[in-house]
Parts: sequence; C-alpha cells; structure tokens
Amino acid sequence: MKFLGIDTSCYKTSLAVVDEYGQLLWEKRVALPVKGGEKGLRQSHALFVHLVAIPHLLEEGQKELNNTPYTAVGAAVKPRPLPDSYMPVFKVAETVGRSIAASSGVPFFPFSHQEGHIAAGIWSSAMAKDNFFCLHVSGGTTELLQIKINRKRQMEIKLIGGTEDLNAGQFIDRLGVEMGFPFPAGIHLEKLAKRAKGSVKLPVAVKETKLSFSGPATRASHLLKQGCPKEELARGIEICIAESLSAIVRAAQREYRLSALLIVGGVAANRFIRRYFEQKIDGLSLYFAPPRFSGDNAVGIAILTFRNFTKKSM
Repeated sequence: MKFLGIDTSCYKTSLAVVDEYGQLLWEKRVALPVKGGEKGLRQSHALFVHLVAIPHLLEEGQKELNNTPYTAVGAAVKPRPLPDSYMPVFKVAETVGRSIAASSGVPFFPFSHQEGHIAAGIWSSAMAKDNFFCLHVSGGTTELLQIKINRKRQMEIKLIGGTEDLNAGQFIDRLGVEMGFPFPAGIHLEKLAKRAKGSVKLPVAVKETKLSFSGPATRASHLLKQGCPKEELARGIEICIAESLSAIVRAAQREYRLSALLIVGGVAANRFIRRYFEQKIDGLSLYFAPPRFSGDNAVGIAILTFRNFTKKSM
C-alpha cells in the first residue's frame, strides 16, 4: 500500500509517500523562489509556483516508486484545524489531492498544515505521549499548544500561548533580509551567529504565556543601521527567541501538569535554540523533530493519511 501526502505552504511545495507500516518510501520538497531583498511571495504568485512544481514532483515520485497506485491521498488544506482557518496556497494541495483521489477511486483525507507539522514531529522523534506541550515555531506560526491524543487516537489541539504580533520566523527573516541574506534567512543567520564572539542584548517581551517580537525586531533593526556587528546581532536574535519561548513554556508549566514538550516548525531546526532548551528547561522531556522534518514538509500529512486509512493510533 502507498499513501500520498501533499503540502503547499508559503515556503515549499512538498510531497511524501509512506507504506502500510508508516515507513517513509519517498519525499521531495522544493522551496518557493523569492527574489533577493524580498520577504516572501504574494499568495497569488505562490499559488502559481505550486501549480508549476507539483506535476514534476508527482512524476518524479511515481518514477521512483515504479508507478504503483496510491491507496489513499491526504493534503494540508488550511493552516490550522479551525473552521475559519484559510490561506489560498493550500487550495493547490487540496485541489490536486482531491483530483488524484477521485480519478484513482481512492479515499481523500483533508488535514491542516499544523497537524502535519505535529504528526511529523511525533513520528520522527518517536515520541509516545498522549498529553503534552507542543511549540510550533515557524515563519507563519509561533504557538504554544496542548496536544491530547483522544480515545479515537486523534489529536485534540488547544492553543495556550504564543505570539501577539510577529512570528519567530518572521523576526529572523526580517532581520536576515536586512542583513543581505536571501529569504528564508534562518539557515544563513544561524551560520552567521556561529562566528559571534559575543552577543547583543535584545529586549524580551513576555507576559505569562504571551510574547511579542515586534519590539525586539525594531530594536535589532535599529542596531543594525547603527553598525552593530552582524554576528553579534544574529546571536542576540537567537538568544531573544530562545529566552522568549522558554519563558512561555515555564509559565505554562505552572498551570498545566504535563511531562513532555515537542518542538516543531522551521525555527526548531536552529541548533542554538535546541541546546538552549536542553540546558534551561527542567521538568519536561524534550522532543525535537530532526532538522530534516522541522521545516515545511508533507511527511506528517502522509503519516496522518496512513493512520486515518488503517485506523492506526498516533
């Protein structure tokens, strides 16, 4: 059996295929091309880029897997598992996924992009918990969640904290682009920060489980214009994000008696931030999606498709 997952986010076009044991058979993702100095694509242009990329990825996947038919198809059809959650780019994944399923006479399963991230994190970190915290930290999301796996072995997601303005990934990308890096800038800012011999102190704006990155971003931009060493500023940005995220986790620990924290999303690939959590967070078992599965990918969607079809538990 072969289960196809599709995700068309603001950053990548992604396809993944798993087998009847939940083992990854094939996956491929391509980044959306963004011109130098720009901080992303308009939704209309991103949608067009996805439409151009998907046929080539499908052809590559079928060639790699000897053109065996799909058993079921799943897609990320919206950003979050909420009734009013919507973003045009995800209509590409939904339309293509439904079309493949209908023409093949197989089931189609709709999911959210966030559920895909969480499923990829659970699967790739081998976490076995039924009730845990999850930090979803990326360019489009900075949320602290409580995840419960219910009696039907489905995820129940409750928002308990996060940003009130900029996302952590937006903070990184905004300053990274100002420093001259291409979008998305995360990997470039991380490499730059490794050369730092010190760091710039940026404000941390946290109140209980809510945080803000707009003030720190404005301060960082001001320091950059004043000639602050880029390496030290890059490390200061990493520290600010790590301190802010860990602060809202500690606040949640005081209210919720949970024993584990899963961290997913593109920002979760940053090794400095990972080490910071490992050193500073007590009382929680930490689980990270490996860097390969931290950023936008369709692996979690394929896993969810497999589990929903076979009724396998998370």
